[in-house]
Amino acid sequence: MAKIGIIGGSGLYSLLENPKSISVETPYGSPSSSLDLGEIGGVEVAFLPRHGKKHTIPPHKVNYRANIWALHKQGVERIISANAVGSLKQEYAPGMMFIPDQFIDFTKRRELTFYDGPDVYHVSSADPFCPEMNKAIGNQSGKLGYDTHIGGTYACIEGPRFSTRAESKMFRQFADIIGMTVVPEINLANELAMCYTSLATITDYDVWAEDPVDTKEVLRILKENEDKSLNIIKQSLKYISGTRKCDCARRLDDAKI
Repeated sequence: MAKIGIIGGSGLYSLLENPKSISVETPYGSPSSSLDLGEIGGVEVAFLPRHGKKHTIPPHKVNYRANIWALHKQGVERIISANAVGSLKQEYAPGMMFIPDQFIDFTKRRELTFYDGPDVYHVSSADPFCPEMNKAIGNQSGKLGYDTHIGGTYACIEGPRFSTRAESKMFRQFADIIGMTVVPEINLANELAMCYTSLATITDYDVWAEDPVDTKEVLRILKENEDKSLNIIKQSLKYISGTRKCDCARRLDDAKI
């Protein structure tokens, strides 16, 4: 049973020592892939590639409920989510690491909750990211010498297309970075009283800037930053593998109607 789950690209798989692959079925169907269980520096973790092991699932088609349920079923209490994002602010440049503490949901068609009835829960989302994990991961990123910003707002859009210029200019009035995958992962993790943090890699300026988003450039910077994400996660695990001291485990207290 792994207490920490990692959701991200297939490149993160290289972190695992002695991985064991297991298939997990859930009430919501199959997750994006089998789970890989293993150790990183002596800490047991469960790894799940969000888009499948060959990156065949676009963001709007990910079975987020199955993914989060599968991790929870294996005993995961904390989730580290690796995300590629665009920047909505000049000061957050491509290549930076960003640890958000808020999000705005601009998705349209996704299954956002486990609680479709008859039990009804209204879970507080005032502070959706785990402050304990955010602090640990942000601090370790800084200690490794990476340009890192802790705190800020992630605007999540439906995808798979990128924003229009008009949309991008609107989003930047309210948020700092933009991506397609944090929602509903974080909602679902909150509903199961799990901790959730996003380790976001800024790959580009969104199209409010002069040059439109170029997929090749995004992939180039993402590849360059892959080692950063690996190092940060590996370095941070020992600081988040103990007993939880945050309030995330109490998210369901008084939430049931």
